[in-house]
Amino acid sequence: MSISIVWRSVELSASLPVGYGAEVWADFEHESGARLRRPGFWDGEVSGEGGAGAVWRVRFAPPLAGRWEWAFGSSSGVLEVSQVPAGETNPFYAHGFWQMSPGGRSLVHADGTPALLIADTAWALPWRATVDQVRSYAEDRQAKGFNAVLLMSVQPDMRAVGPRDRTADEGFDVAFEDLPDGHLLQPRAEYFQYLDQLLEVLVEHGIVPVLQPVFQGFGWKGLDVAGTVVPADEYATYCRYLVARYGAQPAIYLVGGDGTGREPQVSAGGAEVHAVDCYEQPTGIHYRPHIRASAHQDADWLDFQWCQTGHTGEHVAERVADMWRNTPVRAVANGEPTYEQHGGLDVAGGWWQGHEAWSNLCAGGTMGVVYGAGSLWQWRLHASEPGHSAFFIAPDAGWREALGFGGSTYVGLVGRVLAGLPLVDMEPDWTRVISGRALRGADGLLIVYREHGGPLMVFDDSVPLDYRIVDPRDGSVVATGRRDTPGDPLPDPGGAPRVYICL
Repeated sequence: MSISIVWRSVELSASLPVGYGAEVWADFEHESGARLRRPGFWDGEVSGEGGAGAVWRVRFAPPLAGRWEWAFGSSSGVLEVSQVPAGETNPFYAHGFWQMSPGGRSLVHADGTPALLIADTAWALPWRATVDQVRSYAEDRQAKGFNAVLLMSVQPDMRAVGPRDRTADEGFDVAFEDLPDGHLLQPRAEYFQYLDQLLEVLVEHGIVPVLQPVFQGFGWKGLDVAGTVVPADEYATYCRYLVARYGAQPAIYLVGGDGTGREPQVSAGGAEVHAVDCYEQPTGIHYRPHIRASAHQDADWLDFQWCQTGHTGEHVAERVADMWRNTPVRAVANGEPTYEQHGGLDVAGGWWQGHEAWSNLCAGGTMGVVYGAGSLWQWRLHASEPGHSAFFIAPDAGWREALGFGGSTYVGLVGRVLAGLPLVDMEPDWTRVISGRALRGADGLLIVYREHGGPLMVFDDSVPLDYRIVDPRDGSVVATGRRDTPGDPLPDPGGAPRVYICL
């Protein structure tokens, strides 16, 4: 008998005579009769007196307290699970993993607690960063309010070359020996064992890994991504591997990355994730800028669509609004606004990022907001590391310098300004105010963002009279009160960005 806590991952191991790509399962049954099935994952070859074989593991995060019986390979046992201890501060242990809301527009924790994705973009972290670096990164992002990070799970460029060393200029670790040949059949257990440590640090800091299997777009250096080349069945097998290895902790699966969404690998991967993930964590697609973001809109496996507005420093919230109107309903977000200092010191800097985040959210991107910085997404080791296109990096910055760009503070504040509000399945609202971008939510909730503030007229008697007005640049509440009548405006002198909240 072993002991665990609700939503904390436990690991079982077995030696089996099958290799990577085989289907291996573990079954778990709760005393209530609830049953869950988790896929196992290959973790390297072993040999000994009993002959050759492979290490297989299964990870399981019990969603219910009580007695669980399990069976894995030829072994079985009992797991006694206790409730979450009082004072748990990590929201994914206190409230469970993210799922989609009842209306499909937003995120909720497993216990129904509303959630808003506040994501950073550190695509290259998995194969470039060290454990100590990720700890520094996670401490910074957690302190600013981020709760997710977009990651390419493997270095995707087939023609990229460099030392197999995370600490060397142009170096990177290798996940699959045969990826340069367009295949995913020869994984390196050492790579994924190290990635285990990196993702564990992120989760410890309340940051959800958004896992992209193999990119379909630009990639790391634009040197022929494998995501459009690997056979669809190999891509699906790798998606199952990611669910098996990392799905007993908070995760989002970004099965399409920077492509059209119609690559055969995307649908194969999405269907596989949907079939094997017993926790039903979110699965979706992230598009390149000039593509209509509606591929597989009616697929059972699709939970969200993320557009991209390119890297030219323009605010194009209309793309989010356009996605929001697609049916069947799926959650939407702008998954890649212009990266801060992307190719120049004056590109998308500072408050540009805050305005972009609030505009996208109120246009219908109610899954959340996403931020990125030049030199950070590539995990450029230092300000003079060679081998990166000047168009994509932030001048005179490595990842550490980019971590401090001012725009990240403004984006991180979005979730804190809205914390505790009934955010589930909010909708854009163009009828109750004549200025600003607005959202409506449960219990009469009205949220309005105005770039320059000023008095706000409300044209709906059902809007609550109580209000607070927030400066989104620092999160401070600049005014609170109660209107005397529904026809009275929310008072503000104007001249600065404002978020108005009526509830």
